[in-house]
Amino acid sequence: MVRPMQERAVQTRKLILRAAAESFDESGYHGAQITGILGRAGLTQGAMYFHFKSKEDLARTVMLEQAADLRLPERPAGLKQLVEITLTLAVEMQRNVLFRAGVRLAVDLEGPAVRDSSIYRWWTDRFNDELVEAHRKGELLPHVNGAELAEMLVGAYTGIQLMSQITSGRKDLPRRITSIWRYLLPGIATPEALAGITLADGAEARP
Repeated sequence: MVRPMQERAVQTRKLILRAAAESFDESGYHGAQITGILGRAGLTQGAMYFHFKSKEDLARTVMLEQAADLRLPERPAGLKQLVEITLTLAVEMQRNVLFRAGVRLAVDLEGPAVRDSSIYRWWTDRFNDELVEAHRKGELLPHVNGAELAEMLVGAYTGIQLMSQITSGRKDLPRRITSIWRYLLPGIATPEALAGITLADGAEARP
């Protein structure tokens, strides 16, 4: 009996997270209501509060688990892989509601709810892993500080996706991310590394 109950609890939690992600994605943190989330999930308040203490707790969990459905490379491979990851994320922003909601919540929320989630740090570290490998392989120019570059990329990505959301509902996000790399790569990558990178629109990242 214990195992079916555990499985049911796992499925209930997934239902709540999915419904919450849809609500936060559509209405933001302040516009989403617990009653609406429960209505989407077809569950009671008791079911929700068994898994989550509050709306803020639910939002924090969506932020933390935004990458749960993403298939990212397990091992860092360097600059080319970093470019590919960011372009993959641009596509995921268009179709993955959990990822999209997590990103929106990180923009909507302020204070401890965001600081405690450390989601910006998580992505910064993930990008930096690729840059550490790129440095080891000699793909970066001598002046490049990988940790600073990773922070800049996360910040730029946050701003660009927000601009894309406002102007086109994120339809042009892959193109905007490609443009970032077209201008950025010549200033950070060695000529040999540049020669091995082709951007999403087929253009080579040449200086």
